[in-house]
Amino acid sequence: MAPAAGEPSAAAGGGEGDTEAHAVIDVSSSETDSDPDPGFGGAGKRPRRVVAMAGSGREAEKRARILAAAVPPGFLDPLPRPSAPPPPPPPPRGRRRVTRQFWNAGDYDGKPDLLGGDPTLRSDSGMDHIRVHPRFLHSNATSHKWALGAFAELLDNSLDEVANGATYVNIDMLENKKDGTRMVSVEDDGGGMDPDKMWHCMSLGYSAKSKVKDTIGQYGNGFKTSTMRLGADVLVLSRSCGNGGRRRTQSIGMLSYTFLRETRKDDIIVPMIDYEKGQQYWKRMMRTTSIDWQTSLATIIEWSPYSSEAELLQEFSSIKEQGTRIIIYNLWENEQGELELDFDTDVNDIQIRGGNRDQKNIQLAKQFPNSRHFFTYRHSLQSYASILYLRVPSVFQMILRGKEIEHHNIIGDMMMKNHVIYKPVMTDGFPRDIDVKITSSMMTDVTIGFVKDAKHHIPIQGFNVYHKNRLIKPFWRVWALPGIQGRGVIGVLEVNFVEPAHDKQDFERTNSLARLEARLNLMQKKYWSDNCHRIGYGGNSANRKSGREYKMTVSVEMTSHLRKTERNVTNNGDGQTVDNPETVIKLLTDENSSLKESIMKMEESLSRELHIERDKNKSLIERLENVQKQLETANKEQEALVDIFTEERARRDQEVENQRTKLKEASSTIQNLLDQLNAARSCRKN
Repeated sequence: MAPAAGEPSAAAGGGEGDTEAHAVIDVSSSETDSDPDPGFGGAGKRPRRVVAMAGSGREAEKRARILAAAVPPGFLDPLPRPSAPPPPPPPPRGRRRVTRQFWNAGDYDGKPDLLGGDPTLRSDSGMDHIRVHPRFLHSNATSHKWALGAFAELLDNSLDEVANGATYVNIDMLENKKDGTRMVSVEDDGGGMDPDKMWHCMSLGYSAKSKVKDTIGQYGNGFKTSTMRLGADVLVLSRSCGNGGRRRTQSIGMLSYTFLRETRKDDIIVPMIDYEKGQQYWKRMMRTTSIDWQTSLATIIEWSPYSSEAELLQEFSSIKEQGTRIIIYNLWENEQGELELDFDTDVNDIQIRGGNRDQKNIQLAKQFPNSRHFFTYRHSLQSYASILYLRVPSVFQMILRGKEIEHHNIIGDMMMKNHVIYKPVMTDGFPRDIDVKITSSMMTDVTIGFVKDAKHHIPIQGFNVYHKNRLIKPFWRVWALPGIQGRGVIGVLEVNFVEPAHDKQDFERTNSLARLEARLNLMQKKYWSDNCHRIGYGGNSANRKSGREYKMTVSVEMTSHLRKTERNVTNNGDGQTVDNPETVIKLLTDENSSLKESIMKMEESLSRELHIERDKNKSLIERLENVQKQLETANKEQEALVDIFTEERARRDQEVENQRTKLKEASSTIQNLLDQLNAARSCRKN
């Protein structure tokens, strides 16, 4: 019998005295009904192989006759190898197979061909490597439950680029020329990314910022989670000025969930192309081979909003010398088929639909403008971005759809403000010999007060908690009792000793956070108890009095108590006090402590005001210096223009003088010629 294709041939015995040989016969199909998916379970059940051992030729003939009599004719013939099914036709481009609802986009099982497939997608090292399924892009992005939190990640990346020269970040809406759909662009003029940095940006979990002090990004995951939360696909264009003697480069990378799903990839493929600046023009920069480069370009053109390499390169015109431009397209939709992002309600804003937008809150925001951020930050990017940072550098602008986002400090919305210094309690989690400098850096100044609209008894309260200048918990409600308790009390603080969660919308649940929450709860209760009567809420008899009357009452009660104590003190024959001296000392000590605390609060308040004034003074000085520099530059330009004008005028005067001289010479020559002509005519007549 001839062996099946691909099977080893069987050596048949010839006759007596022949050496032993093995006959291998496949008697089972390579697939069974119980086989798992070949893409995710391996090869299923292995085909059983029956091996017939043959000794001498006579023995082999005897066994062959027995097998022939025991089984029907043709049973031992090799089974035909099943033909491979034809590959499924590619989906028509006009029909969208990928769902556009974010929370349903993870229902995807790729059918990988682990043994075959495109050899260019395998590891070149020859070793097994971890495969990352495209589903991970979606599951990774689900860390952002709130779409505006994804925008905040992109703003963080741009603000971190201030150290590299960034002066703005511009968020805008674009139109996809291929299908007319809407897209989001985020652009800044920071240092940009060279090809290596672009590769790291597209990689999962890589972050060089974790080693850089005072940067917001730490985990190397914000770009992927934020862009994939807003849309299925993202195109990144970045230009680097080439520091350190290196040439300028520009790179284009695409992370496309649509491409991976519709081509049924089982691994994350990121097409990326690079260019470097030559003497006059940009030229292609090859990482591996020109074929790989062309393949990446073709994939980007097919699955991006741009139809040619020229259109892609045209997008660099807005970047100028350096910077990064992110374009998010195939934006997610809600269950009604509308875009999750709302571009139409406000032409200078990007809002989100759904439960985050409450019409009652929108109406309250219009009615009480001092509290509008509390009512609108959940659905308005303009509102949320304005309070996202505690401090924004004066050289940096955030622009949303053509209008600058004005930075807003919630402290400006407060009245009857108090400043409280919070210092976390040292526990076994800290070294006993902890440095004093570290301890002082862990202290935070909490500003607490009533919102200016609190007299209208509006339902607003909570603390805006920042970490390294970034808002982590907006209007955190630590006093959760229902009713009017704590209403109208808001606060602002910056804590750098509690680590934020990966989505930067909450803190890690640690003991430090629990102690902070408990302390803020007590702080709000005390402030409410001491001041609620001042905005029309009921309280005890002491709280119904004005602040001055209350202080006078406390002073009178303390004086009366001291007099009673003095009467209880008796003298012996020597005139020395022997009864209750500890009480007097304790009262005096308490009073001294109270005075010290009042003085410290006053000093802290004055110090804070002085610090603010110093910052203002510093800002004014910087502005004055900038204006002076601009004035000096203008004066120099004016002097240069005056010099140029003077030189030009002198040159023109000289040229006029030369022309006059030539004119005189020409007139003299003409006159001489006329005299000669007249003389010649006179001679002829004579």
